Amino acid sequence: MYQSKEVRKGVFVLSLDNHVGIIEALTAFCEEKDITAGSITGLGAVSEATFRYLDPATNKYVDKTFSEQMEITNLTGNISRKGGKPYLHLHITASRSDYTCIGGHLLNGRINGACELFVESFEGAVVGRRADAETGINLYEF
Repeated sequence: MYQSKEVRKGVFVLSLDNHVGIIEALTAFCEEKDITAGSITGLGAVSEATFRYLDPATNKYVDKTFSEQMEITNLTGNISRKGGKPYLHLHITASRSDYTCIGGHLLNGRINGACELFVESFEGAVVGRRADAETGINLYEF
């Protein structure tokens, strides 16, 4: 699913295997390393990505899947915990074959080519999540 190397204490370089789901692989990695708080950055390529948008007028999520080859020009996010499990909050910008970009909250993406990531664990820190009724967002819980 992935290969990883710890390059200094709590900082990892990851290479996700071709055709795996980004969320699935990163969640497995965070479980394996017991990461309870941290940050993620990366780039790569996907053949399919599902974006999520929160409509503030309705507090409802709208999901849209793009099934096309795209370059991940930026993947950034954070790691926390919700219900005792890793909670990934990722945003992505992806470029299409016509050089236009789309972006937003990444619900899931399937690698097609490569995906190279840096994950920094905030060792000893635990950051939780709680559902906020007003915004409909899972906010940090300290």
